[in-house]
Amino acid sequence: MAKHTFQTEVNQLLDLMIHSLYSNKEIFLRELISNASDALDKLQYLTLTDEKLKSLSFTPKIDISFDSEKNILTISDSGIGMNEQDLIENLGTIAKSGTKNFLSKLSGDKKKDSALIGQFGVGFYSAFMVASKIIVTTKKAGEEQAYAWISNGSGEFEIEKCEKESHGSEIKLYLKEDEKEWTSRWRIEEIIKKYSDHIPFPIFLHYTETKSEGEGESKKEIIEEKNEQVNKASALWRVAKKDLKDEEYKEFYKNLSYDSSDPLSWIHTKVEGTLEYTTLFYIPQSAPFDLYRVDYKSGVKLYVKRVFITDDDKELLPPYLRFVRGIIDSEDLPLNVSREILQQNRILATIKSASTKKILSEIEALQKDEEKYKTFYKEFGRCLKEGVYSDFENKEKLLEFLRFQSSKSEGAEISFKAYKERMIEGQKAMYYLQGEDLELLKNSPLLDAFKQKGIEVLFFSDEIDGIVMPMVGEYDKTPLRAITSKEALEDLGEVSIAEETQEKFKGLLEVFKQALGEEVQEVRLSARLVDAPSCVVEPEDQNSAMLKMMKQMGAMGMGGDIPEPKPILELNPNHSILTRLLENQESEKTKEIAHLLLEEAKLLAGGKLKDVNAFVKRLNTLLQETL
Repeated sequence: MAKHTFQTEVNQLLDLMIHSLYSNKEIFLRELISNASDALDKLQYLTLTDEKLKSLSFTPKIDISFDSEKNILTISDSGIGMNEQDLIENLGTIAKSGTKNFLSKLSGDKKKDSALIGQFGVGFYSAFMVASKIIVTTKKAGEEQAYAWISNGSGEFEIEKCEKESHGSEIKLYLKEDEKEWTSRWRIEEIIKKYSDHIPFPIFLHYTETKSEGEGESKKEIIEEKNEQVNKASALWRVAKKDLKDEEYKEFYKNLSYDSSDPLSWIHTKVEGTLEYTTLFYIPQSAPFDLYRVDYKSGVKLYVKRVFITDDDKELLPPYLRFVRGIIDSEDLPLNVSREILQQNRILATIKSASTKKILSEIEALQKDEEKYKTFYKEFGRCLKEGVYSDFENKEKLLEFLRFQSSKSEGAEISFKAYKERMIEGQKAMYYLQGEDLELLKNSPLLDAFKQKGIEVLFFSDEIDGIVMPMVGEYDKTPLRAITSKEALEDLGEVSIAEETQEKFKGLLEVFKQALGEEVQEVRLSARLVDAPSCVVEPEDQNSAMLKMMKQMGAMGMGGDIPEPKPILELNPNHSILTRLLENQESEKTKEIAHLLLEEAKLLAGGKLKDVNAFVKRLNTLLQETL
């Protein structure tokens, strides 16, 4: 017998489950049945594809039994089973990054937190909420030696060799004194029907029933052994839509996704003809925990003729639809299809393209319900922007789904379509201002000239906007332009500064250029400013959001050093600060003010100052002189 210590993170999880999630204990049975189903899925696939296991005797099923006198609950499966190494890896260790993420996601809401257990693949440990001791007896398919894993959840587990006739796993829970409800036939049946009715393998409940026969002195009690299948064991996606109720769809989603909330919507499709396949996709209400992680887990399972193939293929849908949960079941793919074949498979490419269009049509339909769409967009709007960037085929449809605040929307988000309908007479383009701080964008001096003419400006305040939107170019044949662009100024008819004014400020501009040196690419007079003395704009050939992303990649060892972008400083020739500076161009104070006007403009544009102390020192010096 070998003793092992649980990984630190496992101990944290055990403590959490035993002491924090006790109000929703019933989920332990859902988790153990789900694990048993996964084990059956894996073996069913191998008996069809692995030469060594094709002759294996395999009847996929899950058996549940209980002993109310001894207070024991047992869950068994005829699945793939585990060897000693599997037991250590699966029941003694969990991925540290996943656990850390799990612990950081806990909200204190028992219902939400219990749903996270399944999402993070740590559901086995939930059994310790009801059990004081657990023995897992298991034998891996194709191997001779069986093993027993034993633990009371207090920091250690033991593994020893044992005897077991057939492959699969048996989990024996020695229930705590106050957990007798889990030896009730009705309670177990209730939970199976609630959570596991559409597990695609039969779940049998074994129990004894006492019956009375005869009357008077001849009356005797007969104990009957009962063995009943308690779930439908039908692949729900294979059932005709007309035969399914909304509640069945919702419950299946919860089992599939480990989400305690109802889905926003679902799309159930059966295709017959050249290709035959069935798909069932769900759009969740809230984002999965790993939505923006590089190692996100695919939410779609692939089946071939109802045989589970994989739930770890990120090619089944485009990456920007990774929030979708669901099933693809093909009649035409070979059962022994490999990952490499999947990535280049024509049949799967056709299913992927058609499925993408179906999902986008469902998102389009969601827009009819404003509140529902608001919920959806808050969670997944950024993913749709990724699609605009990566899915050229569906780019125009995806643009219809995007929402932004604007200089006239008063905090609400509007579509490109709504903006275009509100364009004023003679307006030549749709205009936007990009930055990462919405409040700074709303108060940017760059808006002044547009406000004067009554032109609405969209705010692109999401980090991804700076990468995606410059490549959009137009919407519905109308140009989309940054208000900092030369074209935008030309549209306003305010691109040039009178020669007389240029000559008047020529000396002051030179002073500013010398004072600021390498901090700016250029200093010039502005035709766009009304009330502010200065602003900074990006050079036409520069995209700060893209440079920032490249810099981050460089920090991760994916690229070389990226030079710091230099802005263009624009000065308002009509502002009193600038006209006053003309009187004393060569003074040291003018040079200090040049720095202050650049730093002020950077702050208003959402930029960070390299040397905050120098800025404060200049400002204090100026204040002292003024006083």
